[in-house]
Amino acid sequence: MKNLKVIQKERRKARVKGQLKPNGKLRLVAFKSLNFNYLQLVDDEKGATLAASSDLKSKKGNKLESAKAVGLELAKKAKELKIEEVVFDRNGYKYHGRIKAMAEGAREGGLKF
Repeated sequence: MKNLKVIQKERRKARVKGQLKPNGKLRLVAFKSLNFNYLQLVDDEKGATLAASSDLKSKKGNKLESAKAVGLELAKKAKELKIEEVVFDRNGYKYHGRIKAMAEGAREGGLKF
């Protein structure tokens, strides 16, 4: 029997995936490990990652500050590729803490979602 937290995360993940299908927009995927934050711009039609950003090399401040910096960095890369609108894929994580900081950083950088 699965843990309740695992079931809830799978439901959140499926809910986001259901929103992605009809509109054909690029997907901004968030992932967090114990120590680092990662963001990717993925084109599902081509099956390719267009841009990626993480805080592996430059760790600035605490985890929230570095998560926001990752969002800003990815938004900068997206602007270079002339991408403005995306769909934010939380990857099943709750929208708070580092995930929220990455999203806010990307919005401040000019991405719309």
